[in-house]
Amino acid sequence: MARITAGVASSHIPLLGLASDLNKTGEDYWRACFAGYDWTKRWEAEQRPDVVILVYNDHASAFDMKIIPTFAIGCGERYKPADEGWGPRHVPDVIGHPDLAWHVAQCLILDEFDMTIINEMDVDHGLTVPLSMMFGKPAEWPVRVVPLAVNVVTYPPPTGNRCWKLGEAIARAVESFPEDLNVQIWGTGGMSHQLQGPRAGLINKEWDNRFLEDLTANPERLRQIPHIEYLRETGSEGIEMVMWLIMRGALGANVKELHRHYHVPASNTAVGHIILEKRP
Repeated sequence: MARITAGVASSHIPLLGLASDLNKTGEDYWRACFAGYDWTKRWEAEQRPDVVILVYNDHASAFDMKIIPTFAIGCGERYKPADEGWGPRHVPDVIGHPDLAWHVAQCLILDEFDMTIINEMDVDHGLTVPLSMMFGKPAEWPVRVVPLAVNVVTYPPPTGNRCWKLGEAIARAVESFPEDLNVQIWGTGGMSHQLQGPRAGLINKEWDNRFLEDLTANPERLRQIPHIEYLRETGSEGIEMVMWLIMRGALGANVKELHRHYHVPASNTAVGHIILEKRP
């Protein structure tokens, strides 16, 4: 059967993608930030996952104010890169796994999660930047991807606890898929940052690092963090971290932390990254 073996979380800052695309990762400003992913690249090459369920948020590339799904799952065969600002990144198309995606979608809906099913969409930096951080610049991405988009752009976003429960349901769905697949689940976005207004540039290192610590040490606390705390402590865009709880909920109670990286600054955002191995 298919199995989720590990969870990965990472910021998906668009400027990380630009630095990679323009070969600036060795420059003084970027060197330490990207060095924190060197271990991950080696680890991913060893793990060789077949599929990544990649939890991210769209930035008005696939959805806009006309359509705002809380949770949407991509069930297509291929997704082209798109983006705002600089335009589509010159990275490979993302190849889906329709059989697994449809199975997960069916299981989630029957498990009383109202998923929006997307058969055609483009994917922006929220999804492609994490792939670049983990795999570098290959001619083709070495994994198939099931995109899972979460609304953290327009109020109201889902609660951390709802995201956690969705992760648990995803794990049940994957484990009931008959094909032998090594599946990873990734949560992306964050960490603390605000892009506009009087608090633009806000970074809360203490809060961020406690969040990283508690993904392993006290995940139950993270399930109960209210929206207002994310807004107050981590800025208007820090709410993206609820997507990490989908990843964490899918791993179950027992995990081992394999790698952690935290770096400031990257643009006006804190970079967070962690790898958790699922244990029996």
